[in-house]
Amino acid sequence: MRRKFIHALCSILICLMIMSCNKQSQNKEATDQNSETEQIEIALIPKGTTHIFWNSVHAGAAKAAKELGVQIYWQGPLKEDDRQVQIQTIQNFISRGVDAIALAPLDARALIPSVKTARSRNIPVVIFDSDLASEDYESFVATDNREGGRLSAKRLIEVLGGKGKVILLRYLEGSASNTHREEGFLEEMKKSGKGIEVISSNQFAGVTIEKAFQASQNLLNRFPDVNGVFCPNEIVTQGMLRALQTANKAGKVKLIGFDANESFITALEKDHIHGIALQDPFKMGYMTVKTATQLVKGEKVDKRIDTGVQMVTKENMQTPEMQLLLRPEIDKWLQ
Repeated sequence: MRRKFIHALCSILICLMIMSCNKQSQNKEATDQNSETEQIEIALIPKGTTHIFWNSVHAGAAKAAKELGVQIYWQGPLKEDDRQVQIQTIQNFISRGVDAIALAPLDARALIPSVKTARSRNIPVVIFDSDLASEDYESFVATDNREGGRLSAKRLIEVLGGKGKVILLRYLEGSASNTHREEGFLEEMKKSGKGIEVISSNQFAGVTIEKAFQASQNLLNRFPDVNGVFCPNEIVTQGMLRALQTANKAGKVKLIGFDANESFITALEKDHIHGIALQDPFKMGYMTVKTATQLVKGEKVDKRIDTGVQMVTKENMQTPEMQLLLRPEIDKWLQ
Protein backbone atom coordinates (compact mmCIF):
# COMPACT_ATOMS: atom_id res chain seq x y z
CA MET A 1 0.00 0.00 0.00
CA ARG A 2 2.79 2.35 0.97
CA ARG A 3 4.63 1.58 -2.28
CA LYS A 4 1.50 2.35 -4.32
CA PHE A 5 1.14 5.67 -2.50
CA ILE A 6 4.78 6.62 -3.13
CA HIS A 7 4.45 5.59 -6.79
CA ALA A 8 1.32 7.70 -7.22
CA LEU A 9 2.95 10.67 -5.49
CA CYS A 10 6.00 10.42 -7.76
CA SER A 11 3.74 10.31 -10.82
CA ILE A 12 1.93 13.45 -9.67
CA LEU A 13 5.23 15.27 -9.05
CA ILE A 14 6.55 14.29 -12.46
CA CYS A 15 3.35 15.55 -14.12
CA LEU A 16 3.61 18.83 -12.24
CA MET A 17 7.25 19.25 -13.31
CA ILE A 18 6.37 18.57 -16.96
CA MET A 19 3.49 21.06 -16.80
CA SER A 20 5.78 23.64 -15.21
CA CYS A 21 8.44 23.16 -17.89
CA ASN A 22 5.85 23.43 -20.66
CA LYS A 23 4.48 26.62 -19.13
CA GLN A 24 7.97 28.11 -18.84
CA SER A 25 8.69 27.13 -22.45
CA GLN A 26 5.43 28.71 -23.61
CA ASN A 27 6.18 31.88 -21.64
CA LYS A 28 9.66 32.08 -23.14
CA GLU A 29 8.26 31.50 -26.62
CA ALA A 30 5.68 34.25 -26.09
CA THR A 31 8.39 36.58 -24.79
CA ASP A 32 10.58 35.85 -27.80
CA GLN A 33 7.66 36.45 -30.16
CA ASN A 34 6.83 39.74 -28.43
CA SER A 35 10.48 40.79 -28.65
CA GLU A 36 10.53 40.07 -32.36
CA THR A 37 7.24 41.88 -32.85
CA GLU A 38 8.36 44.92 -30.90
CA GLN A 39 11.86 45.12 -32.38
CA ILE A 40 12.31 48.35 -34.33
CA GLU A 41 12.92 47.82 -38.05
CA ILE A 42 14.92 50.42 -39.98
CA ALA A 43 15.55 50.35 -43.73
CA LEU A 44 18.80 51.96 -44.89
CA ILE A 45 18.98 52.79 -48.59
CA PRO A 46 22.40 54.04 -49.75
CA LYS A 47 23.31 55.46 -53.15
CA GLY A 48 25.32 52.35 -53.91
CA THR A 49 26.69 49.22 -52.29
CA THR A 50 30.01 48.48 -53.97
CA HIS A 51 32.46 51.13 -52.73
CA ILE A 52 34.46 51.24 -49.51
CA PHE A 53 32.63 54.39 -48.40
CA TRP A 54 29.28 52.59 -48.32
CA ASN A 55 30.79 49.57 -46.59
CA SER A 56 32.00 51.93 -43.85
CA VAL A 57 28.53 53.48 -43.51
CA HIS A 58 27.04 49.98 -43.33
CA ALA A 59 29.53 48.94 -40.63
CA GLY A 60 28.70 51.97 -38.48
CA ALA A 61 25.00 51.25 -38.91
CA ALA A 62 25.53 47.61 -37.89
CA LYS A 63 27.35 48.67 -34.73
CA ALA A 64 24.52 51.02 -33.75
CA ALA A 65 21.91 48.35 -34.49
CA LYS A 66 23.66 45.87 -32.21
CA GLU A 67 24.05 48.36 -29.38
CA LEU A 68 20.47 49.63 -29.64
CA GLY A 69 18.82 46.26 -30.26
CA VAL A 70 17.17 47.23 -33.54
CA GLN A 71 16.89 45.42 -36.85
CA ILE A 72 18.37 47.10 -39.93
CA TYR A 73 17.91 46.25 -43.61
CA TRP A 74 20.66 47.48 -45.95
CA GLN A 75 19.63 47.61 -49.59
CA GLY A 76 20.55 49.91 -52.46
CA PRO A 77 21.55 50.07 -56.15
CA LEU A 78 24.81 48.60 -57.39
CA LYS A 79 25.51 51.70 -59.50
CA GLU A 80 25.12 55.23 -58.20
CA ASP A 81 22.97 56.43 -61.09
CA ASP A 82 20.12 53.92 -60.85
CA ARG A 83 17.37 56.18 -59.56
CA GLN A 84 14.59 53.75 -60.46
CA VAL A 85 16.07 50.97 -58.34
CA GLN A 86 16.37 53.33 -55.40
CA ILE A 87 12.79 54.57 -55.82
CA GLN A 88 11.50 50.99 -56.08
CA THR A 89 13.47 49.99 -52.98
CA ILE A 90 11.82 52.77 -50.97
CA GLN A 91 8.38 51.71 -52.20
CA ASN A 92 9.07 48.10 -51.18
CA PHE A 93 10.03 49.11 -47.66
CA ILE A 94 6.99 51.39 -47.37
CA SER A 95 4.77 48.45 -48.36
CA ARG A 96 6.57 46.26 -45.85
CA GLY A 97 5.73 48.75 -43.12
CA VAL A 98 9.16 49.31 -41.60
CA ASP A 99 9.33 51.66 -38.62
CA ALA A 100 11.75 54.14 -40.23
CA ILE A 101 13.56 54.74 -43.50
CA ALA A 102 17.06 56.22 -43.89
CA LEU A 103 17.91 57.37 -47.41
CA ALA A 104 20.97 58.71 -49.22
CA PRO A 105 19.26 60.23 -52.29
CA LEU A 106 20.84 59.56 -55.66
CA ASP A 107 19.07 62.62 -56.97
CA ALA A 108 18.14 65.60 -54.82
CA ARG A 109 14.82 66.10 -56.63
CA ALA A 110 13.82 62.71 -58.05
CA LEU A 111 13.50 61.13 -54.59
CA ILE A 112 11.22 63.82 -53.10
CA PRO A 113 7.91 62.07 -54.00
CA SER A 114 9.06 58.77 -52.44
CA VAL A 115 10.02 60.51 -49.20
CA LYS A 116 6.63 62.26 -49.11
CA THR A 117 4.87 58.93 -49.57
CA ALA A 118 6.78 57.39 -46.67
CA ARG A 119 5.95 60.26 -44.34
CA SER A 120 2.29 60.17 -45.39
CA ARG A 121 2.29 56.58 -44.07
CA ASN A 122 3.70 57.83 -40.75
CA ILE A 123 7.15 56.39 -41.47
CA PRO A 124 9.82 58.85 -40.30
CA VAL A 125 12.62 59.52 -42.79
CA VAL A 126 16.26 60.29 -42.04
CA ILE A 127 18.30 61.60 -44.96
CA PHE A 128 22.01 60.75 -44.83
CA ASP A 129 25.14 61.58 -46.83
CA SER A 130 23.47 63.60 -49.60
CA ASP A 131 20.81 66.26 -49.24
CA LEU A 132 17.26 66.31 -50.57
CA ALA A 133 15.96 69.41 -52.36
CA SER A 134 13.24 69.63 -49.74
CA GLU A 135 13.07 69.72 -45.97
CA ASP A 136 10.24 67.20 -45.90
CA TYR A 137 12.15 64.82 -43.62
CA GLU A 138 12.91 64.52 -39.92
CA SER A 139 16.71 64.75 -39.83
CA PHE A 140 19.77 65.02 -42.08
CA VAL A 141 22.96 63.18 -41.06
CA ALA A 142 25.93 64.10 -43.23
CA THR A 143 29.30 65.69 -43.79
CA ASP A 144 29.47 69.44 -44.29
CA ASN A 145 30.30 68.85 -47.95
CA ARG A 146 30.75 72.50 -48.81
CA GLU A 147 33.38 72.72 -46.07
CA GLY A 148 35.03 69.61 -47.51
CA GLY A 149 35.31 71.38 -50.85
CA ARG A 150 36.78 74.46 -49.19
CA LEU A 151 39.35 72.36 -47.31
CA SER A 152 40.33 70.71 -50.59
CA ALA A 153 40.82 74.08 -52.31
CA LYS A 154 42.98 75.36 -49.45
CA ARG A 155 45.17 72.28 -49.58
CA LEU A 156 45.58 72.49 -53.37
CA ILE A 157 46.50 76.18 -53.16
CA GLU A 158 49.02 75.29 -50.45
CA VAL A 159 50.79 72.52 -52.39
CA LEU A 160 50.82 74.67 -55.54
CA GLY A 161 52.44 77.54 -53.69
CA GLY A 162 49.56 79.84 -54.58
CA LYS A 163 49.94 79.68 -58.35
CA GLY A 164 49.10 77.34 -61.20
CA LYS A 165 46.41 76.00 -63.52
CA VAL A 166 43.71 73.89 -61.90
CA ILE A 167 41.05 71.44 -63.05
CA LEU A 168 37.88 70.45 -61.20
CA LEU A 169 36.52 67.15 -62.51
CA ARG A 170 32.92 66.90 -61.34
CA TYR A 171 31.04 63.70 -60.49
CA LEU A 172 27.38 63.50 -61.55
CA GLU A 173 24.59 66.00 -62.11
CA GLY A 174 21.92 65.80 -59.41
CA SER A 175 24.21 64.42 -56.69
CA ALA A 176 23.78 67.06 -53.96
CA SER A 177 26.71 65.99 -51.78
CA ASN A 178 29.20 66.19 -54.65
CA THR A 179 27.68 69.41 -55.98
CA HIS A 180 28.21 71.06 -52.60
CA ARG A 181 31.85 69.92 -52.53
CA GLU A 182 32.40 71.28 -56.03
CA GLU A 183 30.75 74.59 -55.13
CA GLY A 184 32.77 74.91 -51.92
CA PHE A 185 35.96 74.24 -53.88
CA LEU A 186 35.20 76.91 -56.49
CA GLU A 187 34.15 79.44 -53.82
CA GLU A 188 37.49 79.06 -52.06
CA MET A 189 39.42 79.17 -55.32
CA LYS A 190 37.90 82.58 -56.10
CA LYS A 191 39.51 83.90 -52.92
CA SER A 192 42.98 82.68 -53.94
CA GLY A 193 43.87 85.69 -56.08
CA LYS A 194 45.25 85.89 -59.60
CA GLY A 195 47.89 83.22 -59.05
CA ILE A 196 45.43 80.35 -59.47
CA GLU A 197 43.47 79.81 -62.70
CA VAL A 198 40.66 77.26 -62.92
CA ILE A 199 40.95 76.13 -66.52
CA SER A 200 38.15 73.53 -66.49
CA SER A 201 35.22 72.99 -64.14
CA ASN A 202 32.34 71.82 -66.35
CA GLN A 203 33.24 68.18 -67.08
CA PHE A 204 31.59 65.19 -65.36
CA ALA A 205 33.28 61.88 -64.65
CA GLY A 206 30.27 59.57 -64.33
CA VAL A 207 29.52 56.76 -61.89
CA THR A 208 32.15 54.16 -62.77
CA ILE A 209 35.92 54.22 -62.41
CA GLU A 210 36.29 53.37 -66.10
CA LYS A 211 34.22 56.39 -67.15
CA ALA A 212 36.14 58.58 -64.68
CA PHE A 213 39.43 57.29 -66.12
CA GLN A 214 38.35 58.15 -69.67
CA ALA A 215 37.13 61.62 -68.66
CA SER A 216 40.41 62.20 -66.82
CA GLN A 217 42.49 61.16 -69.82
CA ASN A 218 40.51 63.51 -72.04
CA LEU A 219 41.14 66.44 -69.68
CA LEU A 220 44.86 65.68 -69.33
CA ASN A 221 45.21 65.52 -73.12
CA ARG A 222 43.25 68.73 -73.56
CA PHE A 223 45.15 70.61 -70.84
CA PRO A 224 48.71 69.22 -70.81
CA ASP A 225 49.96 72.20 -68.78
CA VAL A 226 47.63 71.59 -65.80
CA ASN A 227 49.29 71.86 -62.38
CA GLY A 228 46.59 70.66 -60.00
CA VAL A 229 43.34 68.68 -59.93
CA PHE A 230 40.48 68.28 -57.47
CA CYS A 231 38.19 65.23 -57.57
CA PRO A 232 35.09 65.27 -55.31
CA ASN A 233 34.67 61.58 -54.48
CA GLU A 234 36.30 58.12 -54.47
CA ILE A 235 35.25 57.14 -58.00
CA VAL A 236 36.51 60.35 -59.62
CA THR A 237 39.72 60.36 -57.58
CA GLN A 238 40.44 56.74 -58.54
CA GLY A 239 39.91 57.46 -62.22
CA MET A 240 42.11 60.57 -62.19
CA LEU A 241 44.87 58.85 -60.20
CA ARG A 242 44.99 56.05 -62.74
CA ALA A 243 45.05 58.54 -65.63
CA LEU A 244 47.91 60.49 -64.06
CA GLN A 245 49.88 57.31 -63.45
CA THR A 246 49.26 56.13 -67.02
CA ALA A 247 50.45 59.49 -68.39
CA ASN A 248 53.51 59.45 -66.11
CA LYS A 249 52.25 62.64 -64.44
CA ALA A 250 51.48 61.25 -60.98
CA GLY A 251 53.23 63.45 -58.44
CA LYS A 252 53.98 66.12 -61.03
CA VAL A 253 50.34 67.20 -61.18
CA LYS A 254 49.08 67.83 -57.65
CA LEU A 255 45.98 65.76 -56.90
CA ILE A 256 43.49 66.37 -54.11
CA GLY A 257 40.81 63.71 -53.67
CA PHE A 258 37.82 62.85 -51.52
CA ASP A 259 37.24 59.68 -49.44
CA ALA A 260 39.79 56.89 -49.00
CA ASN A 261 40.74 53.35 -49.94
CA GLU A 262 43.96 51.34 -49.78
CA SER A 263 45.22 52.54 -53.17
CA PHE A 264 44.81 56.16 -52.03
CA ILE A 265 46.78 55.46 -48.86
CA THR A 266 49.63 54.05 -50.98
CA ALA A 267 49.37 57.04 -53.33
CA LEU A 268 49.66 59.43 -50.37
CA GLU A 269 52.83 57.67 -49.24
CA LYS A 270 54.28 57.95 -52.77
CA ASP A 271 53.27 61.61 -53.20
CA HIS A 272 50.92 60.67 -56.06
CA ILE A 273 48.06 62.17 -54.05
CA HIS A 274 48.72 65.34 -52.04
CA GLY A 275 45.65 65.43 -49.83
CA ILE A 276 42.37 63.64 -49.25
CA ALA A 277 39.27 65.16 -47.69
CA LEU A 278 38.07 62.47 -45.32
CA GLN A 279 34.52 62.07 -44.17
CA ASP A 280 33.59 59.80 -41.28
CA PRO A 281 31.26 57.29 -42.96
CA PHE A 282 31.37 54.93 -39.97
CA LYS A 283 30.07 57.68 -37.70
CA MET A 284 27.53 58.64 -40.36
CA GLY A 285 26.06 55.13 -40.39
CA TYR A 286 26.05 54.94 -36.60
CA MET A 287 24.34 58.32 -36.14
CA THR A 288 21.80 57.57 -38.87
CA VAL A 289 20.58 54.42 -37.09
CA LYS A 290 20.69 56.12 -33.70
CA THR A 291 18.64 59.07 -35.01
CA ALA A 292 16.09 56.83 -36.73
CA THR A 293 15.68 54.81 -33.52
CA GLN A 294 15.10 57.96 -31.49
CA LEU A 295 12.44 59.08 -33.95
CA VAL A 296 10.56 55.79 -33.72
CA LYS A 297 10.62 56.10 -29.93
CA GLY A 298 9.13 59.59 -30.17
CA GLU A 299 12.27 61.38 -29.02
CA LYS A 300 13.40 64.76 -30.33
CA VAL A 301 16.35 64.88 -32.76
CA ASP A 302 18.35 67.64 -34.40
CA LYS A 303 17.33 68.62 -37.91
CA ARG A 304 20.99 68.65 -39.03
CA ILE A 305 23.74 66.39 -37.67
CA ASP A 306 27.27 67.10 -38.93
CA THR A 307 29.57 64.06 -38.91
CA GLY A 308 32.76 66.01 -39.68
CA VAL A 309 35.43 66.24 -42.39
CA GLN A 310 39.24 66.26 -42.14
CA MET A 311 42.13 66.79 -44.57
CA VAL A 312 44.63 63.93 -44.48
CA THR A 313 48.13 64.42 -45.88
CA LYS A 314 51.37 62.45 -45.96
CA GLU A 315 52.47 64.44 -42.92
CA ASN A 316 49.52 63.59 -40.65
CA MET A 317 48.31 60.25 -42.04
CA GLN A 318 49.98 58.17 -39.30
CA THR A 319 48.21 59.89 -36.42
CA PRO A 320 45.66 57.71 -34.56
CA GLU A 321 42.81 60.03 -35.55
CA MET A 322 43.59 59.80 -39.27
CA GLN A 323 44.31 56.07 -39.16
CA LEU A 324 40.84 55.46 -37.75
CA LEU A 325 39.31 57.40 -40.65
CA LEU A 326 41.57 55.78 -43.24
CA ARG A 327 40.97 52.23 -42.00
CA PRO A 328 37.56 52.00 -40.26
CA GLU A 329 36.56 48.75 -38.51
CA ILE A 330 34.50 47.38 -41.39
CA ASP A 331 35.21 43.65 -41.08
CA LYS A 332 34.48 43.67 -37.36
CA TRP A 333 30.85 44.72 -37.92
CA LEU A 334 30.07 43.20 -41.33
CA GLN A 335 30.84 39.53 -40.64
